Amino acid sequence: MGNTIKIKNKRISWEYFLIEKYVAGIVLTGTEIKSIRNAKASLADSYCYFEEDELFVRGMHISEYSFGSYNNHIAKRDRKLLLTKRELKKLHMKVKEKSMTIVPVTLFINDNGYAKLEIALARGKHYYDKRNTLKEKDTKREMERHMKR
Repeated sequence: MGNTIKIKNKRISWEYFLIEKYVAGIVLTGTEIKSIRNAKASLADSYCYFEEDELFVRGMHISEYSFGSYNNHIAKRDRKLLLTKRELKKLHMKVKEKSMTIVPVTLFINDNGYAKLEIALARGKHYYDKRNTLKEKDTKREMERHMKR
C-alpha cells in the first residue's frame, strides 16, 4: 500500500528516557482518520493516562477535516488507546510504583489502513541529563563531519 504517514513527537527523546515501547490502536471517528491520512495531526504536549483500567491519550491534536460537516470531531478530545489486558496491567503497575509516565512517540497508519500510536514507558530527564544528550549529539556530528573529509 505504501503509507508514508508518520507523525513524530520530536521532543520526546529530549525530555524523557524511553524504556519500553508499545504499539496501540486508537478509537477514532470517521473525520479523525481522514485528517490523519492528510497528516493533519500533532503529538506535541500530549501524554497518556489511566482512567480506571483503560488508557487514554490527552492533548493529541487532530485538525478538523476540511470537508467535514456538522458531525466533525473535536480537535483535542481524549482518545482511548487499545492494548491487551496484560500490557495494560503491566503499564499500570509500572506507572504506579515508580516515577514513570507513558508518552506518545509516533502516530502512523499501518499496512491494513488502521491508525496506530507508538507509546513508550518513559522516565523524565533532569537538566544535567539533557546537557549530556546535547554533548553526545555534538560529538556524533563532529565525528561524522571528520569521516566525510
